[in-house]
Amino acid sequence: MKEQAVTTSSPLPLKGAGGSFVALQNIKKVFRTEEIETWALREVSLEVKEGEFVAIMGPSGCGKSTLLNIMGLLDTPTEGTYTFDGKDVSQLSERERTKIRKGTIGFVFQSFNLIDDLNVYENVELPLLYMGVPAKERKKRVEAILDRMAMSHRRKHFPCQLSGGQQQRIAIARAVVGEPKIILADEPTGNLDSKNSKEVMDLLCELHEKGTTIVMVTHSQHNASFADRIMGLYDGQIVEQTEL
Repeated sequence: MKEQAVTTSSPLPLKGAGGSFVALQNIKKVFRTEEIETWALREVSLEVKEGEFVAIMGPSGCGKSTLLNIMGLLDTPTEGTYTFDGKDVSQLSERERTKIRKGTIGFVFQSFNLIDDLNVYENVELPLLYMGVPAKERKKRVEAILDRMAMSHRRKHFPCQLSGGQQQRIAIARAVVGEPKIILADEPTGNLDSKNSKEVMDLLCELHEKGTTIVMVTHSQHNASFADRIMGLYDGQIVEQTEL
């Protein structure tokens, strides 16, 4: 399909198998102290359909991670409306947001965020413990995802005993073991070499092909090319959307 670039702050007609899964309307985020007011996001409006793969690009400090945190219910907007899976979640309490995140949203971070004191198996199992999944089902799911990630032989190793690529594979395993509806990935290959970066992108593409919604923040034009759509963020505003 020929690329179509549009400069706009309004949602575009979207690709994808389902309806709008994520919808943000006129989202603003301001960080205030006694002496300074910093605008991270300025009237951002966007939609992501169920099953879509969206990449968000922009320079450092443009608001990409803030936007991802709001989408992942790790933060709340100062103003605007956020509808997640058909529900207005703009101003929910932390307890309510945590309840929605469980089993629905998977996070993959550049720094892996594995727990050093837990081995591979325990790191991957952790989200299932929070979800209250029975022990037998936890064992089944963890073993299946470790096998899929070709990491079963490392199940008793600790994060410090793994390479960067292996740690990111475990981070992805942890993100998807709860079978979330959406994965939010913040620079998932930022700390990896080209070989391991390719492995991570192959895994994300495989998950996308199986129907998982993915929103990825990246500085890599190559990684962004795997998405259905690229959003350009600059100074807290969406300045361009390119459908691939």
